Amino acid sequence: MPAYHSIFLEDGDVAVIGNFPVLPLRTRTRGPAYTLPLLPPNVADIDVPQDSESYDCVDEILSLFRANVLFRNFEINGPADRMLIYGTLFITECLGKVKPTMTVREAEKALNNIALDTNFAIPGDATFPLNQAFEPPRDRQDAETLRSYLAQVRQEIATRLLARLYPGGVGPSKWWLSFTKRKFMGKSF
Repeated sequence: MPAYHSIFLEDGDVAVIGNFPVLPLRTRTRGPAYTLPLLPPNVADIDVPQDSESYDCVDEILSLFRANVLFRNFEINGPADRMLIYGTLFITECLGKVKPTMTVREAEKALNNIALDTNFAIPGDATFPLNQAFEPPRDRQDAETLRSYLAQVRQEIATRLLARLYPGGVGPSKWWLSFTKRKFMGKSF
């Protein structure tokens, strides 16, 4: 059975830095991403349908994480798959910081610390785990734009992951924490 690929592969009009896509996001966080409309008040972040105009790559990363993390190999079919890979690796890093005994506030603090850390590797950096699958940015300006975009994505993933880890404010979800020891494609940040 092959890994699940991104539905955003068909979006041809997406800006690309190196070979990393700058996909639109449903976010309130400032950054270079085009902002999608926010959800109506009666729809939870967990229940966004794929055909909604507010469905973004973070929704896809979170929904496919538990299936894709089980694969050691992942065939990249386009730039949107690279976003899926990056998001999956970031979620594994986040799950490694959340302990079963943590309260919601402690987990929120841990995830925010990871998401807001500005000293993270981007494609082309020596410490980036999958440089063989990613091209480095063309110049310094592209590198800063990519870093800013990835910081925006990391913050959004951390926020939405917390809602899944602590459904209804209780938890953490043992289902999600069962993936803390998994490494996607044998890699971690």
